[in-house]
Amino acid sequence: MRTEFFIAYQTIVRKEFLRFARIWIQTILPSVITIFLYITIFGNFIGSRIGEIKGFSYIDYIIPGLVIMPIISNSYMNVVGSFYSSRFQRSCEELLVSPVPNSIILLGYITGGVIRAFVVGVAVFVVTTFFTDIEIANLSFVILITFLTAFLFATAGFINAVFA
Repeated sequence: MRTEFFIAYQTIVRKEFLRFARIWIQTILPSVITIFLYITIFGNFIGSRIGEIKGFSYIDYIIPGLVIMPIISNSYMNVVGSFYSSRFQRSCEELLVSPVPNSIILLGYITGGVIRAFVVGVAVFVVTTFFTDIEIANLSFVILITFLTAFLFATAGFINAVFA
């Protein structure tokens, strides 16, 4: 990647990161609170009535789904919200007429969505550690699946924002 394209990519990623980091109370905290409520309601109250599922407690059984759910929604929403609002405000026209390839613009927005997904995923996982002692058997596999999931849904969010 040429230096000027890397600078453009880095600028888009920085803008996307700062956009959701500035308002972390609106972007990160709701996912953490939602997962806390899911764990409290479904994990503790309903889970005590269900019992074990193939040797796992109900709360341990639902934790992976509860962690991946905000990863999916935040990677998707980040790109949709950011690109659609730039289209609505007509500020993306300046980006599109710049001498930056469309692939760099696309990759920058998607990377922003993936970063937000990872930040939210880590925050949610930290909350889940207070309720369960579930172990990660293969950390590299978890990171790969998280990345691929976030990348897929961030790409879908970009497609949706383009056609919205």
